[in-house]
Amino acid sequence: MVCAFFAHTTQKKIMKNKSEIILYQTPDSNVSIDVVVENENIWLTQAQIAILFDVKVPAISKHLRNIYQSGELEENSTFSILENMGNEGKQRYQTKYYSLDAILSVGYRVNSKNATQFRIWANKILKDYILKGYAINDKLKIQQYDELKQTIKLSFMA
Repeated sequence: MVCAFFAHTTQKKIMKNKSEIILYQTPDSNVSIDVVVENENIWLTQAQIAILFDVKVPAISKHLRNIYQSGELEENSTFSILENMGNEGKQRYQTKYYSLDAILSVGYRVNSKNATQFRIWANKILKDYILKGYAINDKLKIQQYDELKQTIKLSFMA
């Protein structure tokens, strides 16, 4: 996986450029967001960040504006305008996407249950990397183990 993203995470395969990944799942909610993975970074729109943290888009806009005005992040290095396909692939439009750095910064400013879970997760992952040098996605590890068992089983049958 490109990124073990949030507490109680369920993840699906990420492909090179764009795919679906379940970023955040708690016992009482399930959010699925199409993520752009490009240049070894994760990119979300303001609307996707709002869904992730369970707030309205104006709250995300306000936090991003404050992050850039305060100099916490440089706007030019944390957003990208990417081209998307619209209705049945006939219409093209440009959308502003924000990098993982911006998503993290917003996540520490938003006041919601999902944002709190995000902060708990982010601190745990950071602590794992600092203390162990790595973090493990246990659900992915179990899935890979099950796939390996199935592969071995099939090779013995052949």
